[in-house]
Amino acid sequence: MSLYLDYNASAPILPKVLDVMIEAYKQTPGNADSRTHIYGTNAQKLVQSCRNTIAEVLGVNQAEVIFTSGSTESNNTVILGIKEYAEKASKKHIITSSIEHKSILQPLKYLEEKGFQVDYVSPDESGRVNSEEVLSLITDKTCLVSIMFVNSETGIIQPVKEIGSALKETDIMFHVDATQALGKLNNEIRSLDYNMMSIASHKIGGPQGIGALVLKRGKDYKKPAIKQLMYGGSQERGFRPGTTPVALVVGFAKAVEICEKELESNHKKCLQIKERFLNAVKDLPYTINGDPNYCLPSTINISFDGLDAEAAFLCLGDGYSFSNGSACNSSSHTLSYVLEAMGLDEKRKSEAIRLSWNGNTAVDFTDFVSIVSSMI
Repeated sequence: MSLYLDYNASAPILPKVLDVMIEAYKQTPGNADSRTHIYGTNAQKLVQSCRNTIAEVLGVNQAEVIFTSGSTESNNTVILGIKEYAEKASKKHIITSSIEHKSILQPLKYLEEKGFQVDYVSPDESGRVNSEEVLSLITDKTCLVSIMFVNSETGIIQPVKEIGSALKETDIMFHVDATQALGKLNNEIRSLDYNMMSIASHKIGGPQGIGALVLKRGKDYKKPAIKQLMYGGSQERGFRPGTTPVALVVGFAKAVEICEKELESNHKKCLQIKERFLNAVKDLPYTINGDPNYCLPSTINISFDGLDAEAAFLCLGDGYSFSNGSACNSSSHTLSYVLEAMGLDEKRKSEAIRLSWNGNTAVDFTDFVSIVSSMI
């Protein structure tokens, strides 16, 4: 069976997560918003307990955690939800990066069609945007800055700390897509200055279909001026209607609990795997895409000189499952827009592959090296 090395796309569900989900399905059948009987009350209590668990790990108030279907919904909610406020305030300028997830970039394209001005900051070959360039674009019309914490294709950590600190005392909202940071940079998340944050469960071994949007209260105890996108219920304090998926919430909270408990050990194990990989390929001609000094230990984006990435997927697929970037582009064979934004040439982009793992991944790269060697 092929060894799974595509954790940045979606991590396999953890056994303990699955166990608590099955228990929730069996023992807590009620609707968390049905308050007329014990089944609904028990479901509501369980959801609230899970919300508290997640909020504690994030270092926020439980009332600031809104459950969504995942980071794509959370990101769309931020971008599209700011429209009404921005129009009323005559502040229709947004700053982001050109390497954001498509769930940021495509809603922004929609806002541009509605008269918004959006500035896209590109990184250099390091894969990291320049915080000073981001901040230099601010005007009196800027309502939002949205920068991801970690890029999913390269694993490069972005300067959100510097940007957040600079925006802290302004009226400009700062959104961070922390999808790839949760479970790896929890300490940094807790110390970060931001107004809104998107996270997802399935990147850390939780179930697919559940995530959250953190809407932090300001000094006036008001949440960011983000308008809800859907109507039809009072769930999630009226912000996100729909029956709360109790078992998914339970699984999400358990995954967050586990990733926090294993934070340090997972970091060390992931670093050891990366070291083993680099040692295994040391005699091959390659270039790492992105500055290794700012890269997660669980990710590597690498171009092997002479390797056709598409052919590599076919030849290595029986033994190793990996990708060439974000899952949002997997349906097409176009080269990575992230690597293009970094200024890499066509050859290097076509040779690029991404491997990602977690600390429990048991991997021997011998066959990988042997096959790649035969292809270049």
